[in-house]
Amino acid sequence: MVDAVYGEPSAMSIFGSKAFRRTCLAAAACCVPLSCLQIITTGDECLVERFGKYNRKLGPGWHLLLPLVESVSFQATTREQVLDVPPQQCYTLDNAPIRADAVVYLRLTSIEAARYQVEDVRNAIMNLCLTQLREEVGKLTLDESFSSRERINKELLKDLNGVANTWGVEITRVELQNMEPSTDILAAMELQMAAERKKRAAILRSEGERMTLINEAEGRAAAAVAAAEAQKTTTILKAQAEAERQRIEAEGLKVAITTVAQALASSYGDGHEGSVKDSVEGAIQFLGLLRYLETQGKFAASDGTKVLMLPSKNALPMTYGGLKFLLDEA
Repeated sequence: MVDAVYGEPSAMSIFGSKAFRRTCLAAAACCVPLSCLQIITTGDECLVERFGKYNRKLGPGWHLLLPLVESVSFQATTREQVLDVPPQQCYTLDNAPIRADAVVYLRLTSIEAARYQVEDVRNAIMNLCLTQLREEVGKLTLDESFSSRERINKELLKDLNGVANTWGVEITRVELQNMEPSTDILAAMELQMAAERKKRAAILRSEGERMTLINEAEGRAAAAVAAAEAQKTTTILKAQAEAERQRIEAEGLKVAITTVAQALASSYGDGHEGSVKDSVEGAIQFLGLLRYLETQGKFAASDGTKVLMLPSKNALPMTYGGLKFLLDEA
């Protein structure tokens, strides 16, 4: 305390300062042989054995090892790694030869297990992936193998993790790169694809022709139905018009006969017996004569040979009797 009061640093403050500690570390580092100093970078880990027996695991930083007693037995990275699986000859379920390769993404989760559970972890994973790849391809046909890449990737990931976890390795992803069939298979596939395209083209052409025929038949049927409906409507309208014409003519004829009969009856007088009957017959004969003369006039006006006949009561029996019957009914 006295030294501190008079401005002189105490021994405790000198030995506890950061500069002193750094100086001591630098001096100790200079005194320690380089063979006893182990530097581990970030993302790496290493295992230390003492007299050939596992002792401890070293993380990132500087570490001192006892010379001739301790040694680094294994050093690896904990970052994700990529393992390229070379192409392998595989056979599908239908015995088609195909060459397939893959890429495996892995990460060490336990460096101790990777060192002491298997001799060479990368080589073990490589051979395991090759075996499982051949097995998964052999479960599928040639056509299925090209359309089932995702399925194969999932199965490989599941199978590899089932074994690699015991080695302290986690398989994060498996991707098939290429699947190349043999030259003969490729030629056969091209022929098959060409035949399939021709088949589809023929089917589409026949479907188009069938739809064309169906549309034409439906059009003709619709046209026939429309024509029949139109003809039906026309016939009905013509019949209604003819019936209306005949009704109007009949009413007109009835009025004409009644008028002529009344005129004849008035000419006979009230005291004349059978005046009504005679007047009706006279009216019918008169009107029939007029119609007959009109017909004869039209006949005479036509070109060709003309034979004119004078009318009589017996010359028009049907017309006379029919008109008389209608008047009697009225």
